[in-house]
Amino acid sequence: MRLAESILAGNRRALARLLTWIENEDPRGFAELDALFPHTGKAFLIGVTGAPGTGKSSLVNSIALHYRQHHQRKVAIVAVDPSSPFTGGAVLGDRVRMRDLSGDPGVFIRSMASRGSLGGLAQATARVVQAFDAAGYEVILIETVGAGQAEVDIAKLAHTTLVVEAPGLGDDVQAIKAGILEIADILVVNKADRPGVENTERALRGMLELAHPVRRVFRHHGKSMVVDAPMTSDIETWIPPIQRTVATQGTGVPELVEAIEKHAQHLRENGDWDKRNRVRLQAELEDLLRETLIRQLRQRVPPETFERILDDLVARRLSPRAAAEAILSSTRATT
Repeated sequence: MRLAESILAGNRRALARLLTWIENEDPRGFAELDALFPHTGKAFLIGVTGAPGTGKSSLVNSIALHYRQHHQRKVAIVAVDPSSPFTGGAVLGDRVRMRDLSGDPGVFIRSMASRGSLGGLAQATARVVQAFDAAGYEVILIETVGAGQAEVDIAKLAHTTLVVEAPGLGDDVQAIKAGILEIADILVVNKADRPGVENTERALRGMLELAHPVRRVFRHHGKSMVVDAPMTSDIETWIPPIQRTVATQGTGVPELVEAIEKHAQHLRENGDWDKRNRVRLQAELEDLLRETLIRQLRQRVPPETFERILDDLVARRLSPRAAAEAILSSTRATT
Protein backbone atom coordinates (compact mmCIF):
# COMPACT_ATOMS: atom_id res chain seq x y z
CA MET A 1 0.00 0.00 0.00
CA ARG A 2 1.40 3.38 -0.96
CA LEU A 3 1.77 6.09 1.67
CA ALA A 4 -1.16 8.20 0.40
CA GLU A 5 -3.56 5.28 0.81
CA SER A 6 -2.37 4.69 4.36
CA ILE A 7 -2.91 8.35 5.21
CA LEU A 8 -6.44 8.30 3.80
CA ALA A 9 -7.06 5.22 5.95
CA GLY A 10 -6.09 7.21 9.07
CA ASN A 11 -2.53 5.99 9.64
CA ARG A 12 -0.80 8.64 11.78
CA ARG A 13 2.67 7.16 11.32
CA ALA A 14 2.29 7.37 7.54
CA LEU A 15 1.20 11.00 7.89
CA ALA A 16 4.21 11.80 10.09
CA ARG A 17 6.54 10.25 7.53
CA LEU A 18 4.98 12.31 4.72
CA LEU A 19 5.38 15.51 6.75
CA THR A 20 9.08 14.75 7.20
CA TRP A 21 9.46 14.15 3.47
CA ILE A 22 7.72 17.45 2.74
CA GLU A 23 9.99 19.42 5.08
CA ASN A 24 13.09 17.75 3.61
CA GLU A 25 11.85 18.34 0.02
CA ASP A 26 12.05 14.64 -0.65
CA PRO A 27 10.69 13.85 -4.16
CA ARG A 28 8.72 10.94 -2.66
CA GLY A 29 6.72 13.47 -0.65
CA PHE A 30 5.78 15.48 -3.75
CA ALA A 31 4.51 12.32 -5.47
CA GLU A 32 2.35 11.39 -2.46
CA LEU A 33 0.97 14.95 -2.23
CA ASP A 34 -0.05 14.76 -5.88
CA ALA A 35 -2.04 11.62 -5.09
CA LEU A 36 -3.64 13.23 -2.02
CA PHE A 37 -4.56 16.57 -3.60
CA PRO A 38 -8.01 15.50 -4.93
CA HIS A 39 -8.99 14.77 -1.31
CA THR A 40 -8.22 18.31 -0.09
CA GLY A 41 -10.33 21.46 0.12
CA LYS A 42 -12.52 20.54 3.10
CA ALA A 43 -10.55 21.90 6.08
CA PHE A 44 -11.12 25.23 7.85
CA LEU A 45 -7.75 27.02 8.02
CA ILE A 46 -7.21 29.42 10.94
CA GLY A 47 -4.08 31.56 11.04
CA VAL A 48 -2.75 32.90 14.33
CA THR A 49 -0.16 35.68 14.19
CA GLY A 50 1.14 38.53 16.31
CA ALA A 51 4.20 39.87 18.07
CA PRO A 52 6.35 37.57 20.25
CA GLY A 53 5.17 37.37 23.86
CA THR A 54 1.47 37.72 23.15
CA GLY A 55 0.73 34.10 24.11
CA LYS A 56 -0.02 32.67 20.67
CA SER A 57 0.94 29.10 21.58
CA SER A 58 -1.24 29.08 24.68
CA LEU A 59 -4.11 30.54 22.68
CA VAL A 60 -3.76 27.93 19.94
CA ASN A 61 -3.75 25.23 22.64
CA SER A 62 -6.98 26.60 24.15
CA ILE A 63 -8.73 26.97 20.79
CA ALA A 64 -7.83 23.40 19.79
CA LEU A 65 -8.99 22.09 23.16
CA HIS A 66 -12.34 23.88 22.77
CA TYR A 67 -12.89 22.48 19.28
CA ARG A 68 -12.17 18.97 20.57
CA GLN A 69 -14.33 19.17 23.67
CA HIS A 70 -17.30 21.11 22.32
CA HIS A 71 -17.32 20.57 18.55
CA GLN A 72 -15.70 17.09 18.31
CA ARG A 73 -13.71 18.13 15.26
CA LYS A 74 -10.34 16.69 14.32
CA VAL A 75 -7.71 19.39 14.80
CA ALA A 76 -4.22 19.78 13.35
CA ILE A 77 -1.74 22.39 14.54
CA VAL A 78 1.11 23.67 12.36
CA ALA A 79 3.48 25.69 14.55
CA VAL A 80 6.16 27.53 12.57
CA ASP A 81 9.10 28.05 14.92
CA PRO A 82 12.45 29.82 14.54
CA SER A 83 15.21 27.62 13.16
CA SER A 84 18.07 26.38 15.27
CA PRO A 85 21.32 27.93 13.98
CA PHE A 86 23.04 24.57 14.60
CA THR A 87 20.63 21.92 13.28
CA GLY A 88 18.18 23.93 11.15
CA GLY A 89 15.34 22.30 13.09
CA ALA A 90 12.51 23.93 15.01
CA VAL A 91 13.82 25.55 18.19
CA LEU A 92 10.77 24.90 20.33
CA GLY A 93 10.08 21.37 19.14
CA ASP A 94 6.48 20.22 19.60
CA ARG A 95 5.56 23.01 21.98
CA VAL A 96 5.74 22.23 25.67
CA ARG A 97 2.78 24.57 26.21
CA MET A 98 0.47 22.19 24.31
CA ARG A 99 0.58 19.33 26.82
CA ASP A 100 -3.21 19.49 27.28
CA LEU A 101 -3.58 18.01 23.80
CA SER A 102 -1.10 15.15 24.15
CA GLY A 103 -2.56 11.69 23.80
CA ASP A 104 -5.67 12.87 21.96
CA PRO A 105 -5.96 10.82 18.72
CA GLY A 106 -8.05 13.62 17.21
CA VAL A 107 -5.17 16.12 17.45
CA PHE A 108 -1.93 16.22 15.46
CA ILE A 109 0.73 18.83 16.32
CA ARG A 110 3.60 19.51 13.96
CA SER A 111 6.35 22.04 14.56
CA MET A 112 8.18 23.36 11.52
CA ALA A 113 11.40 25.31 11.25
CA SER A 114 11.08 28.60 9.39
CA ARG A 115 14.58 28.04 7.92
CA GLY A 116 14.93 31.73 7.19
CA SER A 117 11.65 32.03 5.30
CA LEU A 118 10.19 35.53 5.46
CA GLY A 119 6.55 36.28 6.12
CA GLY A 120 6.33 34.15 9.27
CA LEU A 121 5.67 30.92 7.36
CA ALA A 122 7.99 28.19 6.19
CA GLN A 123 7.96 27.49 2.45
CA ALA A 124 6.65 23.98 3.09
CA THR A 125 3.75 25.13 5.30
CA ALA A 126 1.17 25.10 2.51
CA ARG A 127 2.16 21.54 1.59
CA VAL A 128 1.92 20.40 5.22
CA VAL A 129 -1.54 21.97 5.43
CA GLN A 130 -2.56 20.05 2.30
CA ALA A 131 -1.43 16.79 3.89
CA PHE A 132 -3.49 17.45 7.04
CA ASP A 133 -6.49 18.46 4.92
CA ALA A 134 -6.35 15.21 2.93
CA ALA A 135 -5.92 13.21 6.14
CA GLY A 136 -9.34 14.43 7.33
CA TYR A 137 -8.42 17.11 9.86
CA GLU A 138 -11.38 19.50 9.85
CA VAL A 139 -9.74 22.45 11.62
CA ILE A 140 -6.10 23.38 10.93
CA LEU A 141 -4.52 26.01 13.17
CA ILE A 142 -1.42 27.68 11.67
CA GLU A 143 0.72 29.60 14.16
CA THR A 144 3.39 31.86 12.70
CA VAL A 145 6.91 32.32 14.01
CA GLY A 146 6.07 35.65 15.64
CA ALA A 147 8.69 37.76 13.90
CA GLY A 148 6.35 40.74 14.04
CA GLN A 149 7.32 42.73 10.95
CA ALA A 150 6.42 40.61 7.93
CA GLU A 151 3.76 38.05 8.77
CA VAL A 152 1.19 39.00 6.16
CA ASP A 153 1.79 35.74 4.26
CA ILE A 154 -0.60 34.05 6.69
CA ALA A 155 -3.48 36.02 5.14
CA LYS A 156 -2.88 34.23 1.82
CA LEU A 157 -3.03 30.80 3.45
CA ALA A 158 -5.80 31.02 6.06
CA HIS A 159 -9.55 31.43 5.76
CA THR A 160 -9.65 33.31 9.08
CA THR A 161 -6.69 35.25 10.48
CA LEU A 162 -6.37 36.08 14.18
CA VAL A 163 -3.99 38.91 15.11
CA VAL A 164 -3.05 38.53 18.77
CA GLU A 165 -2.10 41.46 21.00
CA ALA A 166 -1.31 41.67 24.71
CA PRO A 167 -1.05 44.60 27.12
CA GLY A 168 2.24 45.61 28.68
CA LEU A 169 4.61 44.87 25.80
CA GLY A 170 6.06 48.36 25.59
CA ASP A 171 3.54 49.72 23.11
CA ASP A 172 -0.25 50.00 23.15
CA VAL A 173 -0.54 48.17 19.84
CA GLN A 174 2.40 46.22 18.51
CA ALA A 175 0.50 45.24 15.37
CA ILE A 176 0.21 48.84 14.21
CA LYS A 177 4.02 49.09 14.14
CA ALA A 178 4.32 45.76 12.42
CA GLY A 179 1.80 46.70 9.74
CA ILE A 180 -0.24 43.54 10.19
CA LEU A 181 -3.42 45.03 11.63
CA GLU A 182 -5.01 45.20 8.19
CA ILE A 183 -4.86 41.41 7.72
CA ALA A 184 -6.89 40.69 10.88
CA ASP A 185 -10.30 39.06 10.56
CA ILE A 186 -10.47 38.91 14.36
CA LEU A 187 -8.38 40.88 16.86
CA VAL A 188 -7.53 39.09 20.10
CA VAL A 189 -6.34 40.87 23.23
CA ASN A 190 -4.77 37.97 25.08
CA LYS A 191 -3.49 38.10 28.68
CA ALA A 192 -6.50 40.32 29.36
CA ASP A 193 -6.01 39.95 33.13
CA ARG A 194 -2.97 42.23 32.92
CA PRO A 195 -3.04 45.96 33.65
CA GLY A 196 -3.46 48.17 30.59
CA VAL A 197 -5.90 45.95 28.75
CA GLU A 198 -8.35 48.83 28.36
CA ASN A 199 -5.68 51.00 26.72
CA THR A 200 -4.76 48.24 24.29
CA GLU A 201 -8.38 47.58 23.34
CA ARG A 202 -9.08 51.31 22.99
CA ALA A 203 -6.11 51.75 20.64
CA LEU A 204 -7.20 48.79 18.53
CA ARG A 205 -10.76 50.07 18.33
CA GLY A 206 -9.47 53.47 17.24
CA MET A 207 -7.47 51.89 14.43
CA LEU A 208 -10.49 49.84 13.35
CA GLU A 209 -12.64 52.95 13.14
CA LEU A 210 -10.04 54.52 10.86
CA ALA A 211 -10.02 51.44 8.64
CA HIS A 212 -13.79 50.80 8.81
CA PRO A 213 -15.51 54.13 9.60
CA VAL A 214 -19.02 53.61 10.94
CA ARG A 215 -19.48 57.10 12.37
CA ARG A 216 -18.12 60.51 11.46
CA VAL A 217 -17.60 63.18 14.11
CA PHE A 218 -17.34 66.83 13.10
CA ARG A 219 -18.00 70.26 14.59
CA HIS A 220 -20.77 72.56 13.37
CA HIS A 221 -21.27 76.00 14.96
CA GLY A 222 -19.04 74.95 17.84
CA LYS A 223 -20.97 71.76 18.58
CA SER A 224 -19.78 68.18 18.02
CA MET A 225 -22.08 66.20 15.76
CA VAL A 226 -22.03 62.48 15.00
CA VAL A 227 -23.30 61.18 11.66
CA ASP A 228 -23.58 57.54 10.71
CA ALA A 229 -21.43 56.71 7.71
CA PRO A 230 -23.08 54.83 4.85
CA MET A 231 -22.89 51.12 5.52
CA THR A 232 -23.34 48.16 3.21
CA SER A 233 -25.16 45.05 4.36
CA ASP A 234 -23.67 42.78 7.01
CA ILE A 235 -23.09 40.10 4.39
CA GLU A 236 -20.86 42.43 2.34
CA THR A 237 -18.90 44.01 5.18
CA TRP A 238 -17.02 42.25 7.97
CA ILE A 239 -15.79 44.47 10.79
CA PRO A 240 -13.11 42.60 12.78
CA PRO A 241 -14.36 42.06 16.32
CA ILE A 242 -12.08 42.49 19.33
CA GLN A 243 -12.09 39.53 21.72
CA ARG A 244 -10.47 39.46 25.16
CA THR A 245 -8.94 36.19 26.32
CA VAL A 246 -6.80 34.72 29.06
CA ALA A 247 -5.63 31.66 27.17
CA THR A 248 -3.90 29.96 30.11
CA GLN A 249 -7.22 29.91 31.99
CA GLY A 250 -9.51 29.40 29.00
CA THR A 251 -11.25 32.69 29.71
CA GLY A 252 -12.92 34.18 26.64
CA VAL A 253 -12.02 31.22 24.41
CA PRO A 254 -15.65 30.05 23.87
CA GLU A 255 -16.57 33.57 22.73
CA LEU A 256 -13.50 33.68 20.48
CA VAL A 257 -14.39 30.35 18.83
CA GLU A 258 -17.94 31.63 18.33
CA ALA A 259 -16.51 34.69 16.52
CA ILE A 260 -14.30 32.40 14.40
CA GLU A 261 -17.32 30.31 13.39
CA LYS A 262 -19.31 33.46 12.57
CA HIS A 263 -16.52 34.60 10.26
CA ALA A 264 -16.49 31.22 8.52
CA GLN A 265 -20.25 31.50 8.00
CA HIS A 266 -19.80 35.04 6.65
CA LEU A 267 -17.20 33.81 4.14
CA ARG A 268 -19.51 31.08 2.89
CA GLU A 269 -22.52 33.39 2.61
CA ASN A 270 -20.83 36.08 0.52
CA GLY A 271 -18.66 33.80 -1.61
CA ASP A 272 -15.34 34.81 -0.05
CA TRP A 273 -14.65 31.23 1.05
CA ASP A 274 -14.10 30.15 -2.56
CA LYS A 275 -12.26 33.39 -3.35
CA ARG A 276 -9.79 32.82 -0.50
CA ASN A 277 -9.24 29.23 -1.62
CA ARG A 278 -8.45 30.52 -5.10
CA VAL A 279 -6.03 33.16 -3.77
CA ARG A 280 -4.30 30.55 -1.60
CA LEU A 281 -3.81 28.13 -4.50
CA GLN A 282 -2.70 30.94 -6.81
CA ALA A 283 -0.07 32.06 -4.27
CA GLU A 284 1.20 28.49 -3.95
CA LEU A 285 1.30 28.05 -7.72
CA GLU A 286 3.25 31.28 -8.17
CA ASP A 287 5.72 30.31 -5.44
CA LEU A 288 6.30 26.94 -7.10
CA LEU A 289 6.73 28.57 -10.50
CA ARG A 290 9.22 31.05 -9.04
CA GLU A 291 11.26 28.29 -7.38
CA THR A 292 11.19 26.09 -10.48
CA LEU A 293 12.10 28.85 -12.92
CA ILE A 294 15.00 30.09 -10.78
CA ARG A 295 16.33 26.54 -10.40
CA GLN A 296 16.09 25.90 -14.15
CA LEU A 297 17.69 29.26 -14.89
CA ARG A 298 20.65 28.53 -12.61
CA GLN A 299 21.13 25.18 -14.30
CA ARG A 300 21.34 26.84 -17.72
CA VAL A 301 23.78 29.60 -16.70
CA PRO A 302 27.44 28.48 -16.52
CA PRO A 303 28.77 29.02 -12.97
CA GLU A 304 31.64 31.20 -14.22
CA THR A 305 29.16 33.45 -16.08
CA PHE A 306 27.00 33.85 -13.01
CA GLU A 307 30.01 34.67 -10.82
CA ARG A 308 31.32 37.21 -13.35
CA ILE A 309 27.96 39.02 -13.47
CA LEU A 310 27.75 38.89 -9.68
CA ASP A 311 31.24 40.43 -9.43
CA ASP A 312 30.11 43.25 -11.73
CA LEU A 313 27.06 43.78 -9.55
CA VAL A 314 29.13 43.91 -6.34
CA ALA A 315 31.56 46.35 -7.99
CA ARG A 316 28.59 48.55 -9.00
CA ARG A 317 29.46 48.17 -12.69
CA LEU A 318 25.99 46.70 -13.22
CA SER A 319 22.70 47.55 -11.54
CA PRO A 320 20.56 44.66 -10.21
CA ARG A 321 18.17 45.07 -13.15
CA ALA A 322 21.04 45.09 -15.66
CA ALA A 323 22.60 42.05 -13.98
CA ALA A 324 19.33 40.13 -14.21
CA GLU A 325 19.07 41.07 -17.90
CA ALA A 326 22.67 39.93 -18.47
CA ILE A 327 21.89 36.52 -16.93
CA LEU A 328 18.77 36.16 -19.06
CA SER A 329 20.73 37.17 -22.16
CA SER A 330 23.34 34.51 -21.40
CA THR A 331 20.62 31.82 -21.30
CA ARG A 332 19.19 33.01 -24.63
CA ALA A 333 22.66 32.83 -26.16
CA THR A 334 23.05 29.20 -25.15
CA THR A 335 19.72 28.07 -26.64
